[in-house]
Amino acid sequence: MQKEKPFHGSYQPTDVQLLLDIVDIEMTPVNIKESLIQSGKKHYSDMLSQEANPTQKHLDIFRYALEREGERLATDVVQLASTLAQEFKEKPIILVSLVRAGIPLGVMLHRALQDLGVESYHYGISIIRDRGIDHVALNYIERKHGVDNIVFVDGWTGKGAISQELHSSLGHRKEYKDEIKLVVLTDPCGMAWLAASDEDWLIPFGIMGAPVSGLISRSIWADNRLHGCVLCDHLKMYDVSQELVDYIDEKRKKLDVAHFQPIVKDMSLQKMRLQQSRDVIQKISKHYGVDNINRIKPGIAEATRAVLRRVPDHILVKNIGDLDIALLKYLAEEKGVTLVEAPEFVGNYRAITIIKKVS
Repeated sequence: MQKEKPFHGSYQPTDVQLLLDIVDIEMTPVNIKESLIQSGKKHYSDMLSQEANPTQKHLDIFRYALEREGERLATDVVQLASTLAQEFKEKPIILVSLVRAGIPLGVMLHRALQDLGVESYHYGISIIRDRGIDHVALNYIERKHGVDNIVFVDGWTGKGAISQELHSSLGHRKEYKDEIKLVVLTDPCGMAWLAASDEDWLIPFGIMGAPVSGLISRSIWADNRLHGCVLCDHLKMYDVSQELVDYIDEKRKKLDVAHFQPIVKDMSLQKMRLQQSRDVIQKISKHYGVDNINRIKPGIAEATRAVLRRVPDHILVKNIGDLDIALLKYLAEEKGVTLVEAPEFVGNYRAITIIKKVS
């Protein structure tokens, strides 16, 4: 039986315990990877492409996003932490962040809960679309803490694929017969248990990969053992993981926590957002002849990440002059992809990338 050995990446040891197996894997060029994925010869979680060094322009836009949206991010973290503290009165909270996008938010929530005097524990584990959650990692957490107070954390929802995967992975387990608790910053598709908002906004850690996620890669599938990851040591000089969470800490500690009220969930609004999201995906699929909705990446964060690590075909935006899509515009120019202003297609999202059909 595999012995789990948590590590913390480039975060502080007290910030997170990452339950992943550090592996070596041969890197696959992006265009070859795309062809293998779309032909069905390999699953996306069986391969990694070398994550490129962020350019100075990319880093400048990240810091612009942090300065512009830092206070909002800190406010949302306090709002979420305060709500969790009310939900789990006098109980420890077990934060289980989904690798990778959930980790920065999980670290922020963990720190905020501790500052509120709430006992919390924070883990990072893998979940992979179409294949499921890392049950070896989750079993490790359950043996230590049980299941009652587990809260899953992701950065945001796009079209809800990971939320659906979470329910598919756990919905049949009697231990999770009650609500599966997924917490995100923003939930434009209406599929999270708790979210600070439903807006598609410029989340600073949404526009970078390993350098904001403790220098770990996207996770790699493994059966009956911990899912894997690669340490992105070649990106050490660009790492801003600690800078990000420390910056938000400073902003958060200036807020008057006593004035924050728990988030009130609006089920009717969630249902409306879910339907809006499905309508957007269906309309784009029909108009652009997209035969697999996994090629549609809605939301600023998802659209940007898709351009960074996939082969984009179309990038649709609500407003071509939107300052919050500056990185998307820059990356699109680099890859020779034209941004199309198409508010009639993007709905409540501000940007959507469609992955090119290559096979």
